[in-house]
Amino acid sequence: MESYHVAQVNIGKIRAELDDPIMAGFVGRLDEINALAEGSPGFVWRLKEEQGKGQGNATYLRPFSDERMLLNMSVWKSVEELQHYVYHTAHVELLRERHAWFEKFAGSYTTLWWVPEGHLPGIDEAIKRLEHLEAHGPTQFAFTFKQVFEPEEAFQSKIDWRAFRPCAAN
Repeated sequence: MESYHVAQVNIGKIRAELDDPIMAGFVGRLDEINALAEGSPGFVWRLKEEQGKGQGNATYLRPFSDERMLLNMSVWKSVEELQHYVYHTAHVELLRERHAWFEKFAGSYTTLWWVPEGHLPGIDEAIKRLEHLEAHGPTQFAFTFKQVFEPEEAFQSKIDWRAFRPCAAN
């Protein structure tokens, strides 16, 4: 059986542009929280902008028609290690305060999925996974922390990984 890592994407609609004082508490902690992720057990990769205003994070990548939608994506060795980072480190402080910076979101705003070890997901792949979760609920293709699906080799082997566009920011 092939070895898999877990990818995650989360999206949110910011209340104001990133240079607005409303967003200062969020923007001011990005470097700290990104460094925490990168130093956490199980961390593999995160989406970054290599050039431009958001260098080192993905806050200026705007793949949605609504320019206030942000996207964050990463890959981890296991769901447990990702879950520990999200809910048992300083990252949880940002989760508790998220409504100060992000509007309440009605649809699916986070999803997880398995990727073959070494595969770095692109933005189109992440959006397809989010859309699938929204349309079908948790499945082997896209799931949540509340309902994790372990990777099934038969299912995973049918995915054409080349069909996803590589992320320009990788």
